[in-house]
Parts: sequence; structure tokens; C-alpha cells
Amino acid sequence: MSQDGALETLLQEDRVFRPLPQMVIEANANPQTLENARRQAMDDPLGYWEEAAKELEWYRKWDKVLDESDAPFYKWFTGAKCNIVHNALDRHIKTGNKNKLAIIWEGEAGDSRKMTYFELYRAVNKFANALRSLGVQKGDRVLLYMPPLPETVIAMLATAKVGAVHSMVFAGFSAKAMRDRIEDAQPKVIVTADGFYRNGRAVHLKSIVDESLIGPNCESVETVVVVHRANVQVEMQEARDLWYEELVRAESSESPTESMDSEDMLFLLYSSGTTGKPKGIVHTHGGYQVGINRTLNWVFDIKPTDIFWCTADAGWITGHSYVVYGPLIAGTTTVIFEGHPLYPQADRVWDLIAKYGVTILYTAPTLVRMLMRFGTQYPKKHDLSSLRILGSVGEPINPEAWVWMYKNIGRSECPLVDTWWQTETGSIMVSPLPVSVLKPGSCTKPLPAIDVDVVDEKGNSVPAGKGGLLVIRKPWPSMVRNLYKDPERYKKTYWEKIPGVYLAGDMARKDEDGYIWIQGRSDDVMNIAGHRLGSAELESALVAHKAVAEAAAIGIPDKIKGEVAKAFVTLTEGFEASDDLVKTLKVHIRNELGPVAIVKTIEFRDKLPKTRSGKIMRRVLKAEELGQEVGDISTLED
Repeated sequence: MSQDGALETLLQEDRVFRPLPQMVIEANANPQTLENARRQAMDDPLGYWEEAAKELEWYRKWDKVLDESDAPFYKWFTGAKCNIVHNALDRHIKTGNKNKLAIIWEGEAGDSRKMTYFELYRAVNKFANALRSLGVQKGDRVLLYMPPLPETVIAMLATAKVGAVHSMVFAGFSAKAMRDRIEDAQPKVIVTADGFYRNGRAVHLKSIVDESLIGPNCESVETVVVVHRANVQVEMQEARDLWYEELVRAESSESPTESMDSEDMLFLLYSSGTTGKPKGIVHTHGGYQVGINRTLNWVFDIKPTDIFWCTADAGWITGHSYVVYGPLIAGTTTVIFEGHPLYPQADRVWDLIAKYGVTILYTAPTLVRMLMRFGTQYPKKHDLSSLRILGSVGEPINPEAWVWMYKNIGRSECPLVDTWWQTETGSIMVSPLPVSVLKPGSCTKPLPAIDVDVVDEKGNSVPAGKGGLLVIRKPWPSMVRNLYKDPERYKKTYWEKIPGVYLAGDMARKDEDGYIWIQGRSDDVMNIAGHRLGSAELESALVAHKAVAEAAAIGIPDKIKGEVAKAFVTLTEGFEASDDLVKTLKVHIRNELGPVAIVKTIEFRDKLPKTRSGKIMRRVLKAEELGQEVGDISTLED
């Protein structure tokens, strides 16, 4: 065992995939552009970000690119005046994008709506005026408890347009989880829907809002705005509850966009809570828009004819950055789907791609593995030839899922960009571009001006091939600014364990080419017979077996070895749990990772506990196993 806390590396993945020549020729950023950008960013990182900022429009230019005087409370583009809505919407109305589709939305039942940038602009202005009529002012919080609807995007943009702060709460959280967030954020207005459709049934939302508002500490909420969607019965409380459609009907379709300081809060988003109590993560107007604009355009090589579908819910950071703000700032068309990806059957994702001619699909490994269980019969039924780029987000994608996606969905032609980032980073930090040489399971290299390293517990870089803590050594524009009302927790969580660098909480290794391989959360590291192992490697080895659909590995105490691994597994269709299969999987892991990787117990389950954004909650499995309290599970799916 390493004395400095470095991780063992067991997984060997030698496959390499190169971009097609045509992709390199047509790319916005070719390999030479990328290398030049890396060199420029290394020599002059602030110059790099200043150049990126100039791609957007500002009401007033910044006095200083970065203010480090109160580190780690960094400030970007200080002195600048802006509003992200100006770049996401207002400016497009004066260009050829005016009548281009901004949103393609499809409901679970197959109903659809399309909105041009001009139509979206008018709808946002109407709701912005409505918010002002309700007394919402600059700095007020507006809580959005919304399903995937066009009105969700409208409410986000309208809130930002008037200078207020939106805080999205995933439509699926309980009343208690809602109340916790209401008590912390103290919103003046809540926007919700009567209900929505998911997996063939109507899910009621308004009643959950009503329940969440019972009790003390919710007095800040003056108005609840309700969007008609599912036509389910709701109780409207007079003087507090208003129908969205009636509220906006008489409003003007023009509304001024508030001029904001670059560092004014844009949104407050509570983290998904894979490791404990959710944190209120603060992002601001100026730097956030620079980060998502640059990353979307480079990582996804955006073209004027693209139809971009990020399958995330707008309630998560991926939805904020790459369903709403990023695509709209880029002037592309974003696809939003209301329902369950397996409803009415397991080809819904492929059907949507064929139907709307989606060119870029950005999705989560969880969904990929879920769809893999059904084999290739469904994707083969649909014309997926419009696809040109695939993306992965949310957690490490294991090599077998990567290769399945690349071959069966991307025709071995579409690059699959595996992206690493977090709610706190705001935008993609480590990712290939479509012109990069790809290794399945690796998110490749940091983007220009992102100074990522893998270090031991003292902050020293670990050698190539060794695992360690993932850190970011320099600030970046879209970074978290603070934790809402809790600056001490902000410093303690991210900046004090290894002084002077941002601690991501993930384990990773760099290979000899400088490629980054994420090995799991640092909280999930196991120490087995003196070997420190990341959960991701064991899980990748398990899902490489054809019988395994998903896997989660945890460490549990052992009198002899200190700790042993236990794996929880869901099976692919056609396989059944048995003692023989347990033996087979144990041998398989040993063959994949070597003799160090001993899994003592394998338990078969119908499903694994996940956050509603699709991340496996290993701490819940561990608490169950050890008979401990599971802690905050407000983000637990179902």
C-alpha cells in the first residue's frame, strides 16, 4: 500500500479509437487549434478566458478578468455588466436565428411543441412581466418545481431576466425535500405544474407543493404559479395560487432585461446528495456563461444545422448548462423530452433521434447501460444516421458501455466524448473534442486553461498510472462561487483539505499519455488487504460480463483484511441469479483485474439505489449493509 494514500490501478484498457478524417477536416477546432489553445492557456490563462468572454455580448466590459484578493471566493470579470438572458435569447432576435427553432419538446404521450427563438423570447418577456407584477425584484429567489416542459425553460429565463435567482428542484422530490430547500432558499414565488406524465401515469406536483408549504419557515412564499399540463385535479388556494396561463395572458411581449453585475447570483442549485446533506451551490451570470459557451462549442463542435439533445432533466446542473443555457447561447436547437426513456417501450430514445433528426446525443452511462440490457434489436429498428457526435455525462462510463454505444448507436463513426465535470464546476472540465484520439473509459485530457492534476493526500502529484485525488489548481470562470449561507462549509469542503487547490472529491489516475481515468468518489475508496481500490474499477470489470447490467461495489469491515468488497448487481435480460453465476463473476473479476481484486460477496438486486440524476448511491448500500442510518435520501429515486 502506498503511504501517501495513492490508489492501486488494476483496470487495463488498451483500445484506441481515432476520429474519421472527415470529422477532423470539418471540425470547428482541429487538433492543431486545440494544441495551440492549450499552449496559449498555459502561458496566459487569463488571456485565454478573456478571449472566450469576448465571444459574448456584455452591457459593460470588465475592469479585471480575475479578482483573487479574497480567495477562495474568486470573482470573474469584475466591473462588467451583463445578463445571461441577453446572450441566450435577446441578441438572437436581431440575427438570422430569430425564426430558428429554439426548442423541440415531446411529451410522453407523443404530443409535441416547437418554439422558435422569437416565440421563446415573447413567452419569456410575458412571464418576466408577470413576475414583476408579483413583486419579484433583483436578488429575490424563485423556486421552480417543474417537470421537463417549455414553461420550465421560460420560467428559468424569465427569472434571470428580471435579475432574480432561480432554484430548480427536481420534480420528483418529496414534500419534505422541497420544504428543506424552501426553508434554505426562502423564495418569494414557486412555479410548478398541476402534474406531468411519467412511465404511463400522471404524476401530481401541485399537491406536493401544498404539502411542502405546511408548517413554519415557509412564510416567504407569497405566490404559487401553476402551469396546466396533466389536467389533474388541484386545489387552488385563493390569494396565493395563480394559473400560469391566466397570469401571462394580458402581459406585454416586451420586457426589459435587468443589467446585472458579472458576479450577481444567477441560480442556486442544491447538489444531488450522493455523499450527504445537499449543498446550495451558487453560480453567477458572468463567468458561468463564458464557461458553458466555450465548452459547448468546442466539445460538441456546434454547427448551424445541429439538433442537440441532452437527455438530462433541467433540474440538474447538466440540464441547466447543456439543455437550457448552453444550447440557447450557441443558438442551436435543444430537444426536451418529458417522459421515461423506456415508455412505452425500450426504443423511445432511438425513436426520438430518428423523428427529429438529432445530430448530437449527450446522455448518461446509467441510461446507456439500461438500454444495453435490451440488446441491439431496438436501435436497429430506427434510422440513427443523423447522429454525428455522442456524449457521456454524470459518472464514469465503463469501457464496455462506451464501446457498445460507439458501435451500435454511433455506427463506429461518431466520436463519443466522455465528459467529466460537476455541479460545482458549472461546465465541462475534462473531455476530448470530436477530433481527439479516444480511449474507452477515459475522459481524456483537461480542456485548455483547466489545470487538473492527480495528487496524494499532501497535494503532491502522483506518478503516471497511480491513482489519487483529482484537484484543479487554478480557478475557472464557471466555478461555484460559494455555498448558500454557508461560506465556512464552502472553504472546508473544497479548499482546505489540500490548501490552495480545488478538491473535487473524485479519485482518478493519469496514464502515460496524460489521459484522465476517473476511479470513483473518494468516499467510495476501499482498502482491501492494504490495497486502496476505487469502486469504479470493480464495477467496470463486473459490467464487462454479459450477464451484468449494472453494478455497485462497496467496502465492508473484515477482521482479517481490514475491509473486503461487496458487489450489488442487476442482471441483463435473459440471465438469472444463481450460485454458479456468483462463482463465474468472481472468476471474471479476477481475470479482468488480477488477484488483488477479491469480491467476497455478490448480491443480486432488481435495481440499485440512485439519485434522481442517475448516480448510484453507494452510501445507502453501505449504510444498509452495516445497519446504520442512511442519512439524507431526499435525492433518492423512488
